[in-house]
Amino acid sequence: MSYRKILKSKLHMARVTEANLDYEGSCTIDAELMELADIKPYEFVLISNYNNGERFETYVIPGAPGSGTICLNGATAHKGSVGDRVFIFSWRYVPEGDEDKHKPIIILLDEDNRPKNL
Repeated sequence: MSYRKILKSKLHMARVTEANLDYEGSCTIDAELMELADIKPYEFVLISNYNNGERFETYVIPGAPGSGTICLNGATAHKGSVGDRVFIFSWRYVPEGDEDKHKPIIILLDEDNRPKNL
């Protein structure tokens, strides 16, 4: 059986709230946003920085629920600055032919990383 890698979810226009170079790596995301986007702890994501065009892959760890935290940790802290807007993408593998049955979760965020479309 063949599979296609398809967008599972996206946090759209998230604002970077912290950049912590002295950390082992990853991206900290408000646990409530992770739940809304169906992103699990340590899940692999692609992050695209709207402000500088950087694209990078990392894993995520949960931040304080309701905090709005989007923190670039470790080497990823070089990929963005506090205040930058980013898109955070997660993926799913879908059996070939089932693509039409899948609808991604898109969470549009405001300036404070609060969902606008829920």
